[in-house]
Amino acid sequence: MRSAKRTAMRTATEARRPAPPPSTAVLLRAFLTGLQERVPLRALWAHGSLAGGDYQEGRSDLDLIAVLARPATPQEERRLAELHRGLAATGGPPARALHCAYPDRTAPDDPAHPHLAWAHDELTHRPLTPVTRRELHSFGLVLYGDGPAALLPPVTDAQLTAFVLADLRGFWRPALEHPEYWLRDIWVDLGLLTLARATVTLRNGTLISKGHALPVLAGLGAPVQVLADIRHRRYGPPASSPAPAAAATAGAPEAHRADWPARRAELTRAFLGPAIDRTLAAYGNG
Repeated sequence: MRSAKRTAMRTATEARRPAPPPSTAVLLRAFLTGLQERVPLRALWAHGSLAGGDYQEGRSDLDLIAVLARPATPQEERRLAELHRGLAATGGPPARALHCAYPDRTAPDDPAHPHLAWAHDELTHRPLTPVTRRELHSFGLVLYGDGPAALLPPVTDAQLTAFVLADLRGFWRPALEHPEYWLRDIWVDLGLLTLARATVTLRNGTLISKGHALPVLAGLGAPVQVLADIRHRRYGPPASSPAPAAAATAGAPEAHRADWPARRAELTRAFLGPAIDRTLAAYGNG
């Protein structure tokens, strides 16, 4: 039943997924060309917002997976870093938000195995999490080469559930003990949206976009002021454009107050702690 449901969701997602904005499409072509010149590329995929139909240029991360035929050599790693830095210098906000993992075909088929990755302006090593793998199989966008089904082992429902619970229990719940984290937009956004998306995944095994997570958060009782703030920053008029009065009203007027970051952090932490505990109690033993 879950498999049929995921197939239906994939079809619906592909039908409503818009084409990338022109500047992002240009960036993707330049990135693909640069990869082909530097590494033995087997495939290039998008997941996250771009694949899920929720991409907001200049606001969303551009989450990509480049599958290599073999591990990159040290020289190739240096050339990859040069490619990323060069694009970031000339490609504007979309290029600066481009993150890419570089799994290779010789690596173990282990979701915990770390792969070369570019994120936050540096090369590092990270695993392809079960959530990322499920996204790729459910609605991944193939930009070059074979699709995920040909190169990437599927994720079982048990693996996905275990990862989601471990992420809530081992990362997000302890993070609430650090009030300073929650003064930043990124922590507020990802903390709340992760809870909503995790809740839906634990309920029925499906994945939802960040945009679809906002109504879920409302249903969970998240603070309305914080939800309005997130909605306005992620989906409202660009910061460089004068916001209409109606949009400003919908975008949490508290955000204009000097004490709003501290108040927002307080509201977020007061909601998230009990909400995560309820989620873990409901699904953690099943």
